[in-house]
Amino acid sequence: MDILKFSVPEIFFGMGSLKYAGICASHLGAEKIFFVADPGLEKTGWVDRVFEILEKEHLKWAYYSEVSANPRDWQVEKGARLYRKNGCDVVIALGGGSPMDAAKGIALVASNGGRVNDYEGANRIQRPLPPMIFIPSTASSGSDISQFAIITDMERKIKMSIISRTLVPNISIIDPGILTTMSRELIIAGAVDALSHAVEAHVSKIASPMTQVHSLKAIEQIIKYLPLALESRSVDDLASLSMAGTSSAMAFSNASLGLDHALAHSLGGMLDAVHGTIHPILLPQVMRYNLCECTDKMAEIGRVILGGDLESPGATALAGIQRLETYFKGLGVSTRLRDIVPERSALSRICEMATFDSCLLSNPRGADAEDMMQICNEVW
Repeated sequence: MDILKFSVPEIFFGMGSLKYAGICASHLGAEKIFFVADPGLEKTGWVDRVFEILEKEHLKWAYYSEVSANPRDWQVEKGARLYRKNGCDVVIALGGGSPMDAAKGIALVASNGGRVNDYEGANRIQRPLPPMIFIPSTASSGSDISQFAIITDMERKIKMSIISRTLVPNISIIDPGILTTMSRELIIAGAVDALSHAVEAHVSKIASPMTQVHSLKAIEQIIKYLPLALESRSVDDLASLSMAGTSSAMAFSNASLGLDHALAHSLGGMLDAVHGTIHPILLPQVMRYNLCECTDKMAEIGRVILGGDLESPGATALAGIQRLETYFKGLGVSTRLRDIVPERSALSRICEMATFDSCLLSNPRGADAEDMMQICNEVW
């Protein structure tokens, strides 16, 4: 059997686990925390709650909230300057993927110097980052678990993938209670992102038995609990959704992603589209494109979605993809690319830029710009 490597942070999971944020920071030696969130989280009251928790532990902090969806390189660099100016030593991030990815970028630039753009790609970080504690507010972008940070290069209008073991936070605090104040749209976007992570991780070229256990379980749980959580908003259903997002993050952090995310990063970088809204459009068609290279793995996904097998692996896989399309439509989200891309002529540039995304390296089937154009035309 091959030797496997599996990277995850220390995880606190459960209702009320947010209260451990201050204690964890103290145990990491914090004297002054750099706390990253965004204006949307401020309105929910969770930012103030973290302030209270830090005060209870007699901790000092500098707060930074100049983070947008698809965090920009200049926002990271401004945050790094403030980190150094305030003499901070531990990073806490609260939010979805954007605040957490911005916090990773800030920690990276503050400790390694240069610009965040210097670290695009895999394994280019030389020095350790300061300790990081991440608190996700969605279920889940997976940034609180993963070795990835996605930052927008504003000059090139692309989303950069920065990949390194050093980007895995020290501690992830997953409190499903935070989801109770999230809008329906944000819950869907986070869960669908997690579902796409799990699907792409499962068929990845570098998937392993350790990642596949988590990817299949995540698919099963998200398919089941997302509709229930949207209807009931019960803490139990939201907790199950959070657990599924965590499993998905464990899978993709160690198995990487694929063509769906390469295109999604390009679309998000050029059009500033919300990441989680892209996957219901692209994912089923990307699965069809990959099917010939990973029929058995795709059949395993189909078996989970359908609840059983059909007459052949190919039939099971195809029926699972079709059921997934129906599932997305049932959520009331867009499933056509024309709803988020203003001009069809922009697709050529989007596909060209996607060919440089590192996620393509682990996609089960090779793809060039022409292949991606065909996928985009199919879902236009």
